[in-house]
Amino acid sequence: MNNKLDFGSLCVQEWKDLRTTPPHQLPIYATSSFVLDDLEHGIDIFAGKAQGHTYSRYGNPTIDAVAAKIAALETHGLDKTASALLTSSGMSAIATLAMALLRPGDKLLTQGNLYGGTTELFSQIMAPLGIESIFIDLGNLEKVEAVMASNPAIRMVYMETPANPTMACVDIAALAALAKQHGAFSAIDNTFCTPYLQQPFRFGVDFVVHSTTKFLNGHGNSIAGIVIGLDQELMATRVAKTLKLTGATCNAWDAWLINNGLKTLELRMIRHSPNAMEIARFLAQHSRVGRVNYNGLPSHPDHELAKRQMRDFGGMLSFEVKGGLEAAIGFIKKLQFCTMAPTLGDVDTLVLHPASMSHVNIPSEVRQQYGITDGLVRVSVGIENAADIIADLEQALA
Repeated sequence: MNNKLDFGSLCVQEWKDLRTTPPHQLPIYATSSFVLDDLEHGIDIFAGKAQGHTYSRYGNPTIDAVAAKIAALETHGLDKTASALLTSSGMSAIATLAMALLRPGDKLLTQGNLYGGTTELFSQIMAPLGIESIFIDLGNLEKVEAVMASNPAIRMVYMETPANPTMACVDIAALAALAKQHGAFSAIDNTFCTPYLQQPFRFGVDFVVHSTTKFLNGHGNSIAGIVIGLDQELMATRVAKTLKLTGATCNAWDAWLINNGLKTLELRMIRHSPNAMEIARFLAQHSRVGRVNYNGLPSHPDHELAKRQMRDFGGMLSFEVKGGLEAAIGFIKKLQFCTMAPTLGDVDTLVLHPASMSHVNIPSEVRQQYGITDGLVRVSVGIENAADIIADLEQALA
């Protein structure tokens, strides 16, 4: 047939896939749509009677493979099976989950020391949709119990542990149990830990979200997120439909980059954690540092809780520079080896000033209440030689 086509038609025609053996690496399916076997096949897929790829907003082999891999990591060693959906960012993962499960009149119970963007999402985007968020100290289980008992409209308990950027932890098992007791979903942001350090499904949580941009990828070259759930039906219906119709799906290229990063996840976390411990100990004894927030230090108020929930203490920490705002900014300006960047989880060490960056739109009194002061500096400790990181911090503090 090809010999009978016009030259221009032959240029346009898709050539036959000449693959004879499976590829060693996951291919990037850079296609917006897929060719259907026949009309009946297409009808059955769209009617939900058959499985198949039709349009990459609905599903794509590259994206689906990476989502399934992360779901397997979150349930590794557990007698549980989860399904997962990759999204366009960590924030879209949180938004997709909330919009899928909550309706106008429902309430969401969460903590006051969330990542600033999540707080803004709940208070500025979800609230006008009729979904009220109640911000309390989730570490106070008696208060959580009382609030849930007096608010039957609470349909989700959303937690972030360790919290960004104070590293405060909450009791995952206790909160998941309280949510179940009161007929609510439980969800957790596991970005800081990754499933290598912490598996929330082990403690009874219903849903896990990640910004895969961070440690799961590890190389700062893609933006994506993921929703992982144990309830297969909810994931396949309400969550999947919300994702499709809002168009917040991931793309094959970013999924492929995540997949590359996942291959070294364990190796990287094994390096991030001891590096962060060494740096936390250095900062804790420095005369210009007021306090250090790192769960690996026995001085951290949530040290014992973190030990119960986490395999190790991870690569994230924050510390207070004595002298407040000016001192913190002066310190960051003097850094030469570490990089100032509004992200975390990369292989190199990244520094951020929460009060003027990640939490700039959170009212000052709210920030201060939860320990996010003007002098606080967040550090995402990389996998470089710890001595080089410490040398840079030391000269910048001098």
